Formats: sequence, structure tokens, C-alpha cells
Amino acid sequence: MEADYVIIGAGSAGCAMAYRLTEAGRKVLVIEHGGTDAGPLIQMPAALSYPMNMSLYDWGYSSEPEPHLGGRSLVTPRGKVVGGSSSINGMVYVRGHAKDYDHWAESGADGWAYADVLPYFKRMEHWHESGQGGDPDWRGKDGPLHVTRGPRDNPLHAAFVEAGRQAGYPVTADYNGQQQEGFGPMEQTVWKGQRWSAANAYLKPALKRDNCDLVRAFARRIVIENGRATGVEVERGGKIEVIRARAEVIVAASSLNSPKLLMLSGIGPAAHLAEHGIEVVADRPGVGQNLQDHLEVYMQMAASQPVTLFKYWNLFGKAMIGAQWLFTKKGLGASNQFESAAFIRSRAGIEYPDIQYHFLPIAVRYDGQAAAEGHGFQVHVGPMRSPSRGAVTLRSGDPKAKPVIRFNYMSAEQDWEDFRACIRLTREIFAQEAFKPYIRHEIQPGVGLQSDDEIDGFIREHAESAYHPCGTCRMGRADDPMAVVDPEARVIGVEGLRLADSSIFPRITNGNLNGPSIMTGEKAADHILGRATLAPSNDAPWINPDWQTAQR
Repeated sequence: MEADYVIIGAGSAGCAMAYRLTEAGRKVLVIEHGGTDAGPLIQMPAALSYPMNMSLYDWGYSSEPEPHLGGRSLVTPRGKVVGGSSSINGMVYVRGHAKDYDHWAESGADGWAYADVLPYFKRMEHWHESGQGGDPDWRGKDGPLHVTRGPRDNPLHAAFVEAGRQAGYPVTADYNGQQQEGFGPMEQTVWKGQRWSAANAYLKPALKRDNCDLVRAFARRIVIENGRATGVEVERGGKIEVIRARAEVIVAASSLNSPKLLMLSGIGPAAHLAEHGIEVVADRPGVGQNLQDHLEVYMQMAASQPVTLFKYWNLFGKAMIGAQWLFTKKGLGASNQFESAAFIRSRAGIEYPDIQYHFLPIAVRYDGQAAAEGHGFQVHVGPMRSPSRGAVTLRSGDPKAKPVIRFNYMSAEQDWEDFRACIRLTREIFAQEAFKPYIRHEIQPGVGLQSDDEIDGFIREHAESAYHPCGTCRMGRADDPMAVVDPEARVIGVEGLRLADSSIFPRITNGNLNGPSIMTGEKAADHILGRATLAPSNDAPWINPDWQTAQR
């Protein structure tokens, strides 16, 4: 088997590249170890807690015991299915802040500033007006990725935004437009009541072309001959074979599996590869380093009125929602229920938001366990730019062995200060008039926890990953010893090899990473094709004029 381009991974970036490369007439093979994304557990938005907890769809990774979180090992789901993590994620759509990308460019990712990436966000989006406001001029209208908003008809959504306004924060009609900072509607990759994954948006249309094929196989390593990537060694049906690439091999296997694949192929820190008996092809000390993530806590409130989704949290209620969705693709099953959001700054002197809120009109955990108190609601809140850095390393030279994942969460004093600010600012928002009719009491953390030490204890015990790992194959200039790919997504030190997924982010972006990962695939496709990139945009984002002196 051979093609012009062999892409490893049918995830967010891989699907986008398959679509753009085949659109340009190139022959593409996409290698994916996971199976089909068909069926209601993936396609029904409200069922999102199921696929991310199923070994059928997930690689089953977890972190090493985290020393600053009481030795807890945190689960780190990654999609092992067509569509990758876009088939098991929460479907929240966030571009990231303009300043995130300007920081990328400043740190060596030339050509990836906000002005450069905004045209790619527009190219990929099909944004739908919803009667809830927005910035149409900042949005794409005819891309493959449908972006919508939930109905927001639960009164708690309006109460959350109004409470933010009463607390003195801005309101924004479109955090993906000119102004991220503030409270407003949340966006989702849902279309006609169905999860609009990268598989639905990009891969399935690409597979309808006769120059695109999907190969179900496990990628073991990249074949490198005389310093050039020529193919991928895979295991399929118990047999090991090589799939050849006439032009280039493209790695898009996730921020956990992409560095693992590079290291198994001889690209990485020389001493670490030698430990596992792997011959060094390119000594790149940055491979697997710079691991980042978003950590969050759920702050839960018991509700004084039965307005939450808890009334459906029983066998009959779930069956009714499921039946309505199966027959009509409408109703509560057609939304991820994350319909209101906020981005705020934790203190004066922070130029742009460093705290994100997901608001949910039920008190429930990601694993689907509802709060014992019954009716309630919650926000997921956490800092956006933790200074902590971790690493992904090899457990052994066996391709089947899981990678060693160490996030090193909460290893900087700044992390603790930022998290305490999250909790105290959130309590202030919940104390506003807008929530008075709805709140009975605070379930979690609970009003008894007030001091720094008490709050720190809660964080140590309850902080969870928001599932946004990235940064492990950082993009930078070719002469940067810790960079793994150059600004055209070429792996430094090996010919004919590119890498494009969330691994290449120099620093984590604000919010959920699915949008930026797809954008990375879109832009990388132009680099791979040798095209001129889209013309930079002159649109200037809104920055709070008082950021130096005021927190809000």
C-alpha cells in the first residue's frame, strides 16, 4: 500500500489535512487504530460522558501519580476512534484568545500570530446565527465545521450571565469574535442535533473522493531511510507491514501518541532513546517535553427550585430524551448542555482572560455520577495558563506499551494562587442577586472551606483534568534546540516528515483545544501543499482598556 501522503491518526488535525490534501488532488491514506464512530453514544451530544469512559473508544491512558495532587493518578482520555478526541469530547468550541497566538509567534512559531491564524478559523467554520448575537464579520460562513449554540432556554443560563454582569464583568455576545472577555453564550460543534466531529466535518467527505482511503491499523513506528521518512510500519490483522509514502509521512496522533511515535522511530532525547535500545535518528531533546493541560474543579450549588436537568436523571427520563433524539434529533439530547460560558481575568495586570467557566444546569461529574443532593448546578472553573510543565516519555521500546505521562500539575506556587482566585471569584458570582431565586446552598467545596489551606486541600483532592493535553512536540525556529517542528510543521532533523496536532502548540491556548487543533491541521495542509498561506487579517481584538489597573 502506498500514497502520496500517509497520515497517522484520524483525529481533529488529521481529518482536516486529509480533506484539504485530497481536495488538492493528492492521494492520501489515513491510518487509524480505533474503530467506527457510528451509533448514538458518540453521535448524540447529551451522551458525551459515555464514550470518554469506554475502552472501546479511548486509549485508556492515565497520568503517573501526581505529587502535588496527593499522589492521585488522573485519567487522560484520548480518542481511539474515527474522529479521534473530537468524537469523545464535550463538543465545546473555543478558538482561543488572539494573544495566545501572538505569544506563539513571539516564541518562535513565525507565521502563527493571530493575524495569520484568524483566516484559517474563518475557512474552517460554518457559523450559524442563532438570534443570540455574535460577530458575523469575525466568523466563517461556509467551512466544513458547523458551529452552533444551544437553545439556552433553561433560566439558569440567563442567571449565570446576569450574575456576571452584576458582579461587574463585561458581557460578550461572541467570545470567538472580537471580545473573548466576559459572560455569554457558549458554542458547540453540533449540527442538526448531532455531534459535528472532525470525522463528520472533514473525513467522511474526503473518503467519498477516490483519492482518500482509511486504513484500520496500529502504527508502530515511522520508517526512516537515509534521514528521510518513507513510510509507516503498522500492525494489521496480526501481521506487520509497511505503508509507503511517496511524498511525506504526517504524524497527527495526539499530544500523547505523537511524541511516543517519534521516540519509537528514533527521534527524541538521545539518552532516553538509548535507555530503551532505540537507535537515534535525530537527537531532539524537546520531544515529549513541554506537556501542558488545563486543570479544573467543579463548584456545585444545590438548587432551591426544580429547574435543573436532574428531573431527567433517571432511567425513564434518559430513555425519553434518547428516544426523542433518535427519532427527531431534537430535544435535550441534541445539546451538550454547556450553553453559557465566561472568560475573566484573575487580577489587575493580567492583559487577557486567564480563567474559564463552563456553566452546566445540573450537578454531575464527567463520569456521569450525579451529585447526591439531587437538584443542583455547577461551573467548571480553572486557570488557563499554568506555568507547570510535564513530559511524555517511553515506558519501553515496545510500541504496545502505554507512554509514561507526568503532568506535574500544581508544581508552581502561581498555580495555587490562581486556583484560590478561581474559587473566591466564583463564590462572589454565585452570591449575586440573579442567583438568589435558585440557590439553596453550596455543595462543593462547601462554605466551611474558606482559608487558603482549606481551599488548597479541596483542590488537591478534587481538581481534574479538562482533557486538554498539548505542547509535547513544540513548534519553533529550526535553530531552537527544544523545538521539534519548524513553523511549516516539518519535523526538524528528518526529511519528508511533518507533525501537526495539539503537540505543536508552544503554549496552551485559552479554552478547549478542539478548535485550535483543527485550525492547526487546516494551516499545516497549506504548508504541506507548498501554497502561500491565507492573507493575514487586520482585525484587532478587544482588550480591556483598564487591564493594568483593574481586575474587571
